[in-house]
Amino acid sequence: MSDSHDITVLLRQWAHGDRQALDRLTQRLYSELRQLAASYMRKERKDHTLQPTALVNQAYVRLLQQKPTPSLQNRSHFFAIAAQLMRQILVDHARRHLAAKRSGRKVSLEAAISLPGGRCADLLVLNESMKALEEVDARKCRVIELRYFGGLSTEDIAEILHVSTKTVRRDLAFAEAWLYQQIQEEGHP
Repeated sequence: MSDSHDITVLLRQWAHGDRQALDRLTQRLYSELRQLAASYMRKERKDHTLQPTALVNQAYVRLLQQKPTPSLQNRSHFFAIAAQLMRQILVDHARRHLAAKRSGRKVSLEAAISLPGGRCADLLVLNESMKALEEVDARKCRVIELRYFGGLSTEDIAEILHVSTKTVRRDLAFAEAWLYQQIQEEGHP
């Protein structure tokens, strides 16, 4: 049985209530999930308290908590969902980090200096811009999420969204320009 087929079978078993199928799936794809998490963490501030392993574990917990269990079509679709969950975790973490600074809790000088133009603020602005894009065109928002947060190829995105690769390229170009303009209007680099 091919690896791709085996993963699809595990996804179907999980969708039908077999929680152990998710465990087997996660074990099988753990190194790739950790690479995805590590790529996210490289873009975060240096003193970030989350580590790639913790990010994967939190994404796993959120997968378990999803009701109903998502019906995932294939490996690419699984990674798209995992990427989306990791993005949400990082945004939630950034919000808590900024809230702690505002509440008067002690923070390091480096963290306090990084706030105005720092990664947390940028991540929150990007998240708000992504929400606005989703209201304008949900598919274009999804394309950005899959490409930049999920690290998926144009072909994988086209397969997940059931569109052509040409459409994905057009959506990416539009969404990138739209987000750039939106972020500029918010006064962030």
